[in-house]
Amino acid sequence: MIVDFHNHYYPPPYLDAIKAGGLKVQMDYDARGNPRLHYPGDYNVLVPGHRDLDFREGVLDEHGVTHQILTFTTPGVHYEEPATAVRLARIVNDAFAGEISRRKHFSALATLPLNDPRASVAELERAMRELGLRGAMVFSNVNGVGLDEPAYMPLWERANELGAVIYIHPAHPVGVEAMEKYWLMPLVGFLMDTTLAAGKLVFSGIVERFPRITWVLTHMGGAVPYLAERMDRGYEAFAECRANITRKPSEYLKRFYYDTVNFDPAAQRLAIEFAGVDHIVAGSDYPHQIGSIPKMLSSIRGLPITDAERAKILGGNAARLLRLSA
Repeated sequence: MIVDFHNHYYPPPYLDAIKAGGLKVQMDYDARGNPRLHYPGDYNVLVPGHRDLDFREGVLDEHGVTHQILTFTTPGVHYEEPATAVRLARIVNDAFAGEISRRKHFSALATLPLNDPRASVAELERAMRELGLRGAMVFSNVNGVGLDEPAYMPLWERANELGAVIYIHPAHPVGVEAMEKYWLMPLVGFLMDTTLAAGKLVFSGIVERFPRITWVLTHMGGAVPYLAERMDRGYEAFAECRANITRKPSEYLKRFYYDTVNFDPAAQRLAIEFAGVDHIVAGSDYPHQIGSIPKMLSSIRGLPITDAERAKILGGNAARLLRLSA
């Protein structure tokens, strides 16, 4: 079983809402007729795989990928006004639920109207209890607000009660204007913002306080495996870093799951050494320009690990987390 945990889908009803106008996200078209969505520091070219699941199923069969976990992506519905964000989140999640009910290749994680924390609690509960989704993908910051802020405590309380999978994807960081050249926002800013979000969740005590949440990080955790030792030194050096937690940060960070959207074998080996093979899930970032199903597969297949360990990364770990059947 091969499960691609990190990939993205813009459902047609969401795109219809963009076309109708009146939103902050702007749409135009490239020379091939593909829609482009524009937002601070970046834009996404929506190739057929982003918006056509019939097309995508053919790609998955071509590469032997059994299953994908559909997620929405940047800029997220929270980029809009709160009432609009609530409406768009429901549109996206209803579309996800409809597709996974009739297709064999897909499960999904909900998107949430994160700029309305109370509505996010209600939408997470609706998505899990009524739509059958196993959790949500959230963003590393919400219009500059961190996930560790008090406004989000009710969301984490409910996620903990529900035993939710919470997948953290980066959003454009504060200071995005310094990253607009050379695609530095997605190439560097995204990774640093994921790292920052994980650090805040750990040092704030949220990870310790809500043990039934399963946290998953995109892009192999940004720089988490590389910088965890430095966070541990902060815990030893600074009282503020010990105020809300009872163990070293690395002990909490090793509870997180990390996807393989870093196709460097050395980086993948570092993540495995840090978190353990049981906490690594395959990811392609399909169908973004920077994503690749072939690189996802070849990098994992080239790792110096046992076949049983490889099977866990390729699909076994994700199947266990999301209760997928073979």
